[in-house]
Amino acid sequence: MLLRTFGWSFGITAAGLALAGLLWGWQGLAVVAILSVLEISLSFDNAVINAGILRKMSPFWQKMFLTIGILIAVFGMRLVFPVVIVAITAKLNPIEAVNVAINDHDRYESLVTSAHPAIAAFGGMFLLMIFLDFILEDRDIQWLRWLEKPLAKLGKLETLSVVVAMVVLMIAATTVATSVPVHGGHGTIDKGATVLLAGVGGLVTYLIVGGISSFFENRLEDMEEADGEGAEGAEGAPKGAAADKKNGPSVVGLVGKAAFFMFLYLEVIDASFSFDGVIGAFAITNDVFEMALGLGIGAMYIRSLTVFLVRKGTLDDYVYLEHGAHYAIGALAVLLLVTIKYEINEVITGGIGVLLIAASFWSSLVRNRRQEALGENSENKAEVTSGV
Repeated sequence: MLLRTFGWSFGITAAGLALAGLLWGWQGLAVVAILSVLEISLSFDNAVINAGILRKMSPFWQKMFLTIGILIAVFGMRLVFPVVIVAITAKLNPIEAVNVAINDHDRYESLVTSAHPAIAAFGGMFLLMIFLDFILEDRDIQWLRWLEKPLAKLGKLETLSVVVAMVVLMIAATTVATSVPVHGGHGTIDKGATVLLAGVGGLVTYLIVGGISSFFENRLEDMEEADGEGAEGAEGAPKGAAADKKNGPSVVGLVGKAAFFMFLYLEVIDASFSFDGVIGAFAITNDVFEMALGLGIGAMYIRSLTVFLVRKGTLDDYVYLEHGAHYAIGALAVLLLVTIKYEINEVITGGIGVLLIAASFWSSLVRNRRQEALGENSENKAEVTSGV
């Protein structure tokens, strides 16, 4: 299963590194390899989040995520998106923007860096909404009960996540965004209006895409539930069969419009996660093709890891992993907003996410062992009672 799931990633890695060595020599090969590791370390929590969504989808849409989705991730977000940002922020036509990206690496880096406040605000708000909607929801399984239980009670206010996100955005726009260092170290500039506008754009994007996805998902679940109740009433189906029918979307997988919008939601999440990787890559290279190749290889591994987690049922076995990943998303959202003014090393950004996921994995192991021990004790007591 490992080879089947990661086979494409291994193949693309070999081909990508070979191409890098052929085009740019040993130095280019090393740069691409470093960028690949950077992308994987920064986006591991992305794989966990994606797996939680992807397991609701049919095998067809899972394949779409691994094929069409990777094309969007590599060519769209790692190659085309930075050039589009340069064209918009610098008010260049597309041809001139491409020419700058290919032939004037220093100017290209400067233009993308100048656009960072808007990128960070958009991505930061989108990711923050994902975290807030998760942490404010009442869940049967809670990792940090002392925190999640009271927040779930507050979450009964339906608009609370939006209110909190807007407050955070206004704080960012009136603090870190008011004196953003100019690229090259020559003074500062007020980016408050830009950050506010981009942040609202990220918030609106989340509400539209996430809202449409939830609408179609809930509609499909209602239809499956109605079909299950109808079958039980008309044919006298056993209770267990009706329950299996009712849970259809989680077993069979979302299809049609529900799956399409869920796929779109996944791609927007991936885009938000890619922002810090693209910006951080400039610390290693300002060559757009080296950047796209290295980050693309890393993105391929994240895709494969997502599918692996789904097929192995890892999120069902280690129930706190999703919690850890969402806490990592919350941390990344805050860090993105902070980087509007302050530079934060990618090691810190990626390290926080890895530590949170590792902690949630360990907590899941402890929980599983405790439940196994309780189960064994219950069986022993039953045997003793039966013997007496």
